[in-house]
Amino acid sequence: MAGAHRAAATAPGETLDECTVLAATPDAMRDLGRRVARLLEPGDLLLLTGDLGAGKTTFTQGLGEGLGVRGPVTSPTFVIARVHPSLVGGPPLVHVDAYRLGSIEEVDDLDLDASLAESVTVVEWGEGLVEELSADRLEVRLRRPRGDDEDGAGDGGDDGAGVQPRTLRLTGVGDRWKNVTLPGAC
Repeated sequence: MAGAHRAAATAPGETLDECTVLAATPDAMRDLGRRVARLLEPGDLLLLTGDLGAGKTTFTQGLGEGLGVRGPVTSPTFVIARVHPSLVGGPPLVHVDAYRLGSIEEVDDLDLDASLAESVTVVEWGEGLVEELSADRLEVRLRRPRGDDEDGAGDGGDDGAGVQPRTLRLTGVGDRWKNVTLPGAC
């Protein structure tokens, strides 16, 4: 993993810390998820943004492993949301795929705010839909190289052979993330 760090604005609800990390393989992506999981607390919201095959679910698998939740963690595309209870007395993982949701009203229908305080909530494809759930969140933007096929290799569908590195930009937003050191060489 390689990283670069940039401090940003400090007003409430604004970006506080940003780190760019390279995940060379799906295993490295899961490892990054495990490392981020060590920073998480009940009530944390993570917003994952990236193209198909960028590695959002692979990253979330690592989070689930790091949090010690019941698995397997798979994409909730067709069920919209899955709850993974903790096996170690920690917070449950609420894993949401907002890809098929078209409005804030549809997000409201999921009642994510009802479990937000006691869970770690991860929302894939939620940009522009879930930011109002919390002024404090960790935004994770995943990029895969242009021209990389969409076979799901970045989402755990490959053994890593021939998979191109993914770039992740982790951005802490709000007071919660003010004194948190994000993973990587930041």
